Amino acid sequence: MIRIVEVGPRDGLQNEISLISTATKIAFVNALSAAGAAEIEASAFVSPRWVPQLADAEAVFAGITRRPGVVYSALVPNEHGLDRALAARAEKIAVFTAASETFNRKNINATIDESIARFVPVARRAREAHLPLRGYVSTAFWCPYEGKIAPARVVPVIDRLFALGIEEVSIGDTIGKATPDDVAALLDLLLARFPAACLALHFHDTYGHAAANVRAAHARGIETFDSSAGGIGGCPYAPGASGNIATELLVDTLAAAGAAVDIDRDALARASALIGAALGPRG
Repeated sequence: MIRIVEVGPRDGLQNEISLISTATKIAFVNALSAAGAAEIEASAFVSPRWVPQLADAEAVFAGITRRPGVVYSALVPNEHGLDRALAARAEKIAVFTAASETFNRKNINATIDESIARFVPVARRAREAHLPLRGYVSTAFWCPYEGKIAPARVVPVIDRLFALGIEEVSIGDTIGKATPDDVAALLDLLLARFPAACLALHFHDTYGHAAANVRAAHARGIETFDSSAGGIGGCPYAPGASGNIATELLVDTLAAAGAAVDIDRDALARASALIGAALGPRG
Protein backbone atom coordinates (compact mmCIF):
# COMPACT_ATOMS: atom_id res chain seq x y z
CA MET A 1 0.00 0.00 0.00
CA ILE A 2 1.28 3.44 -0.94
CA ARG A 3 1.86 5.84 1.96
CA ILE A 4 1.75 9.56 1.18
CA VAL A 5 3.42 12.08 3.49
CA GLU A 6 1.74 15.41 2.77
CA VAL A 7 4.29 18.20 3.25
CA GLY A 8 2.27 21.10 1.87
CA PRO A 9 1.63 22.82 5.23
CA ARG A 10 5.39 22.86 5.95
CA ASP A 11 7.55 22.53 2.84
CA GLY A 12 4.79 23.97 0.71
CA LEU A 13 4.46 27.19 2.70
CA GLN A 14 7.93 27.78 4.15
CA ASN A 15 9.17 29.78 1.15
CA GLU A 16 6.10 31.95 0.61
CA ILE A 17 6.73 35.69 0.81
CA SER A 18 3.24 36.64 1.96
CA LEU A 19 2.14 35.21 5.27
CA ILE A 20 -0.78 32.81 5.24
CA SER A 21 -3.17 33.18 8.16
CA THR A 22 -3.14 30.62 10.93
CA ALA A 23 -6.82 29.95 10.34
CA THR A 24 -6.14 29.12 6.69
CA LYS A 25 -3.30 26.78 7.64
CA ILE A 26 -5.54 24.98 10.11
CA ALA A 27 -8.27 24.65 7.49
CA PHE A 28 -5.68 23.35 5.01
CA VAL A 29 -4.45 20.66 7.39
CA ASN A 30 -8.03 19.67 8.20
CA ALA A 31 -8.87 19.43 4.49
CA LEU A 32 -5.82 17.22 3.91
CA SER A 33 -6.92 15.03 6.80
CA ALA A 34 -10.30 14.62 5.14
CA ALA A 35 -8.56 13.59 1.91
CA GLY A 36 -6.93 10.62 3.64
CA ALA A 37 -3.22 11.49 3.78
CA ALA A 38 -1.42 8.95 5.99
CA GLU A 39 0.82 11.63 7.47
CA ILE A 40 0.69 15.42 7.39
CA GLU A 41 3.73 17.49 8.24
CA ALA A 42 1.68 20.24 9.81
CA SER A 43 4.49 22.75 10.47
CA ALA A 44 8.07 23.18 11.65
CA PHE A 45 9.39 24.40 14.98
CA VAL A 46 12.16 26.52 13.54
CA SER A 47 13.36 30.06 14.21
CA PRO A 48 10.66 32.62 13.35
CA ARG A 49 13.50 34.95 12.39
CA TRP A 50 14.62 32.66 9.56
CA VAL A 51 11.28 31.11 8.60
CA PRO A 52 8.59 33.66 9.57
CA GLN A 53 5.98 31.77 7.52
CA LEU A 54 5.98 29.00 10.15
CA ALA A 55 6.15 31.16 13.27
CA ASP A 56 2.65 30.06 14.25
CA ALA A 57 3.47 26.34 14.50
CA GLU A 58 2.10 26.06 18.04
CA ALA A 59 -1.18 27.69 17.06
CA VAL A 60 -1.55 25.42 14.03
CA PHE A 61 -1.05 22.29 16.10
CA ALA A 62 -3.45 23.59 18.75
CA GLY A 63 -6.15 24.37 16.21
CA ILE A 64 -6.23 21.33 13.92
CA THR A 65 -8.79 18.55 14.24
CA ARG A 66 -6.82 15.34 14.58
CA ARG A 67 -8.33 12.41 12.74
CA PRO A 68 -7.71 8.87 14.00
CA GLY A 69 -5.17 7.10 11.82
CA VAL A 70 -3.51 10.29 10.54
CA VAL A 71 -0.04 11.13 11.86
CA TYR A 72 0.61 14.85 12.46
CA SER A 73 4.36 15.40 12.28
CA ALA A 74 6.69 18.37 12.69
CA LEU A 75 10.16 19.31 11.53
CA VAL A 76 12.64 20.39 14.22
CA PRO A 77 16.23 21.67 13.89
CA ASN A 78 17.47 21.05 17.43
CA GLU A 79 16.46 20.40 21.04
CA HIS A 80 14.73 23.76 21.40
CA GLY A 81 12.56 22.91 18.41
CA LEU A 82 11.89 19.51 19.94
CA ASP A 83 10.78 21.13 23.20
CA ARG A 84 8.23 23.17 21.25
CA ALA A 85 7.08 20.17 19.23
CA LEU A 86 6.59 18.05 22.34
CA ALA A 87 4.58 20.80 24.01
CA ALA A 88 2.41 21.05 20.88
CA ARG A 89 1.82 17.28 20.88
CA ALA A 90 3.43 16.55 17.54
CA GLU A 91 3.03 12.84 16.85
CA LYS A 92 6.23 12.35 14.87
CA ILE A 93 9.50 14.28 14.71
CA ALA A 94 11.58 15.00 11.62
CA VAL A 95 15.17 16.24 11.46
CA PHE A 96 17.07 17.37 8.41
CA THR A 97 20.51 17.38 6.88
CA ALA A 98 21.91 17.24 3.35
CA ALA A 99 24.30 15.28 1.18
CA SER A 100 25.99 18.53 0.11
CA GLU A 101 28.21 20.39 2.56
CA THR A 102 27.64 23.72 0.81
CA PHE A 103 23.88 23.40 0.85
CA ASN A 104 23.89 22.35 4.50
CA ARG A 105 25.96 25.37 5.49
CA LYS A 106 23.66 27.75 3.62
CA ASN A 107 20.49 26.05 4.83
CA ILE A 108 21.25 25.55 8.54
CA ASN A 109 24.70 27.10 9.00
CA ALA A 110 26.28 23.77 9.92
CA THR A 111 28.37 21.06 8.37
CA ILE A 112 26.86 17.63 7.84
CA ASP A 113 28.80 16.38 10.87
CA GLU A 114 27.56 19.26 13.01
CA SER A 115 23.96 18.77 11.95
CA ILE A 116 24.02 15.07 12.78
CA ALA A 117 25.63 15.82 16.15
CA ARG A 118 22.62 18.04 16.92
CA PHE A 119 20.32 15.12 16.23
CA VAL A 120 21.83 12.88 18.92
CA PRO A 121 19.91 14.38 21.87
CA VAL A 122 16.84 14.95 19.70
CA ALA A 123 16.78 11.27 18.70
CA ARG A 124 17.32 10.14 22.28
CA ARG A 125 14.53 12.29 23.65
CA ALA A 126 12.14 11.38 20.82
CA ARG A 127 12.67 7.72 21.65
CA GLU A 128 12.09 8.43 25.35
CA ALA A 129 8.81 10.11 24.38
CA HIS A 130 7.92 7.09 22.21
CA LEU A 131 7.70 9.26 19.10
CA PRO A 132 8.74 7.97 15.68
CA LEU A 133 11.61 9.83 14.05
CA ARG A 134 12.15 10.69 10.40
CA GLY A 135 15.29 12.09 8.78
CA TYR A 136 15.47 14.21 5.64
CA VAL A 137 18.50 14.16 3.37
CA SER A 138 18.31 17.10 0.98
CA THR A 139 20.29 17.48 -2.26
CA ALA A 140 20.66 13.71 -2.57
CA PHE A 141 20.90 13.91 -6.35
CA TRP A 142 21.89 17.45 -7.33
CA CYS A 143 22.95 20.54 -5.38
CA PRO A 144 22.45 24.13 -6.58
CA TYR A 145 26.02 24.92 -5.48
CA GLU A 146 28.02 21.71 -5.98
CA GLY A 147 26.25 20.18 -8.97
CA LYS A 148 25.69 16.45 -9.26
CA ILE A 149 26.01 14.50 -6.01
CA ALA A 150 27.55 11.04 -6.39
CA PRO A 151 25.39 8.29 -4.86
CA ALA A 152 28.38 7.14 -2.83
CA ARG A 153 28.26 10.46 -0.93
CA VAL A 154 24.65 9.92 0.09
CA VAL A 155 24.95 6.42 1.54
CA PRO A 156 27.14 7.30 4.56
CA VAL A 157 24.82 10.16 5.55
CA ILE A 158 21.85 7.79 5.57
CA ASP A 159 23.94 5.19 7.40
CA ARG A 160 24.58 7.66 10.19
CA LEU A 161 20.92 8.63 10.48
CA PHE A 162 19.80 5.04 10.86
CA ALA A 163 22.57 4.51 13.42
CA LEU A 164 20.93 7.23 15.56
CA GLY A 165 17.69 5.26 15.67
CA ILE A 166 15.91 7.20 12.94
CA GLU A 167 13.26 4.90 11.52
CA GLU A 168 12.65 6.44 8.10
CA VAL A 169 14.78 8.56 5.78
CA SER A 170 13.28 10.80 3.13
CA ILE A 171 15.64 11.27 0.18
CA GLY A 172 15.26 14.67 -1.42
CA ASP A 173 15.63 15.87 -4.99
CA THR A 174 15.72 19.42 -3.69
CA ILE A 175 16.17 21.25 -7.00
CA GLY A 176 14.12 18.84 -9.09
CA LYS A 177 16.96 17.98 -11.44
CA ALA A 178 17.15 14.21 -10.87
CA THR A 179 16.26 11.82 -13.69
CA PRO A 180 15.01 8.24 -13.45
CA ASP A 181 18.57 7.07 -14.12
CA ASP A 182 19.78 9.12 -11.14
CA VAL A 183 17.04 7.64 -8.97
CA ALA A 184 17.87 4.10 -10.07
CA ALA A 185 21.59 4.57 -9.42
CA LEU A 186 21.05 5.81 -5.86
CA LEU A 187 18.37 3.28 -4.99
CA ASP A 188 20.46 0.40 -6.29
CA LEU A 189 23.06 1.32 -3.64
CA LEU A 190 20.59 2.04 -0.86
CA LEU A 191 18.38 -1.00 -1.33
CA ALA A 192 21.42 -3.24 -1.05
CA ARG A 193 21.80 -1.90 2.52
CA PHE A 194 18.38 -0.84 3.77
CA PRO A 195 14.80 -2.16 3.47
CA ALA A 196 12.58 -0.27 1.04
CA ALA A 197 10.08 0.26 3.87
CA CYS A 198 12.60 2.54 5.63
CA LEU A 199 13.03 4.85 2.65
CA ALA A 200 10.85 7.64 1.26
CA LEU A 201 11.36 9.77 -1.85
CA HIS A 202 10.85 13.52 -1.92
CA PHE A 203 10.76 14.91 -5.46
CA HIS A 204 10.46 18.48 -6.66
CA ASP A 205 9.15 19.05 -10.16
CA THR A 206 11.32 21.92 -11.39
CA TYR A 207 12.20 20.23 -14.68
CA GLY A 208 9.10 18.07 -15.04
CA HIS A 209 10.87 14.84 -14.04
CA ALA A 210 8.98 14.12 -10.84
CA ALA A 211 6.37 11.71 -12.21
CA ALA A 212 8.99 9.68 -14.09
CA ASN A 213 11.13 9.61 -10.95
CA VAL A 214 8.18 8.34 -8.90
CA ARG A 215 7.67 5.53 -11.40
CA ALA A 216 11.36 4.62 -11.22
CA ALA A 217 11.31 4.53 -7.42
CA HIS A 218 8.05 2.62 -7.22
CA ALA A 219 9.36 0.03 -9.68
CA ARG A 220 12.16 -0.65 -7.17
CA GLY A 221 9.77 -1.19 -4.29
CA ILE A 222 9.49 2.27 -2.73
CA GLU A 223 6.00 2.86 -1.34
CA THR A 224 6.40 6.08 0.69
CA PHE A 225 6.44 9.39 -1.15
CA ASP A 226 6.33 13.02 -0.02
CA SER A 227 4.14 15.44 -1.93
CA SER A 228 2.40 18.77 -1.63
CA ALA A 229 -1.22 19.46 -2.51
CA GLY A 230 -1.35 21.73 -5.53
CA GLY A 231 2.40 21.38 -6.05
CA ILE A 232 3.22 24.29 -3.76
CA GLY A 233 6.63 24.68 -2.17
CA GLY A 234 10.27 25.44 -2.65
CA CYS A 235 13.38 26.09 -0.63
CA PRO A 236 14.88 29.53 0.10
CA TYR A 237 18.38 28.02 -0.12
CA ALA A 238 17.82 26.23 -3.45
CA PRO A 239 17.72 28.97 -6.09
CA GLY A 240 15.36 28.16 -8.93
CA ALA A 241 13.75 25.14 -7.31
CA SER A 242 10.02 24.94 -7.83
CA GLY A 243 7.43 23.16 -5.76
CA ASN A 244 7.17 19.59 -4.59
CA ILE A 245 5.46 17.07 -6.79
CA ALA A 246 1.75 17.80 -6.54
CA THR A 247 -0.12 15.24 -4.48
CA GLU A 248 -2.63 15.05 -7.34
CA LEU A 249 0.11 14.14 -9.82
CA LEU A 250 1.63 11.65 -7.39
CA VAL A 251 -1.73 9.91 -6.88
CA ASP A 252 -2.45 9.78 -10.60
CA THR A 253 1.05 8.54 -11.46
CA LEU A 254 0.94 5.73 -8.93
CA ALA A 255 -2.62 4.74 -9.78
CA ALA A 256 -1.65 4.51 -13.45
CA ALA A 257 1.19 2.20 -12.40
CA GLY A 258 -1.33 -0.10 -10.72
CA ALA A 259 -0.58 0.91 -7.14
CA ALA A 260 -3.26 1.05 -4.46
CA VAL A 261 -3.56 4.67 -3.32
CA ASP A 262 -6.08 5.40 -0.55
CA ILE A 263 -6.80 9.07 -1.21
CA ASP A 264 -10.12 10.82 -1.76
CA ARG A 265 -9.35 12.68 -4.98
CA ASP A 266 -12.29 15.09 -4.64
CA ALA A 267 -11.34 15.99 -1.06
CA LEU A 268 -7.74 16.50 -2.18
CA ALA A 269 -8.91 18.88 -4.90
CA ARG A 270 -10.79 20.87 -2.27
CA ALA A 271 -7.67 21.10 -0.09
CA SER A 272 -5.62 22.32 -3.06
CA ALA A 273 -8.27 24.88 -4.01
CA LEU A 274 -8.36 26.19 -0.45
CA ILE A 275 -4.63 26.85 -0.25
CA GLY A 276 -4.47 28.00 -3.86
CA ALA A 277 -7.04 30.70 -3.17
CA ALA A 278 -5.03 31.90 -0.17
CA LEU A 279 -1.78 32.00 -2.13
CA GLY A 280 -3.30 33.75 -5.14
CA PRO A 281 -2.04 33.61 -8.74
CA ARG A 282 1.35 31.92 -9.14
CA GLY A 283 4.00 33.66 -11.21
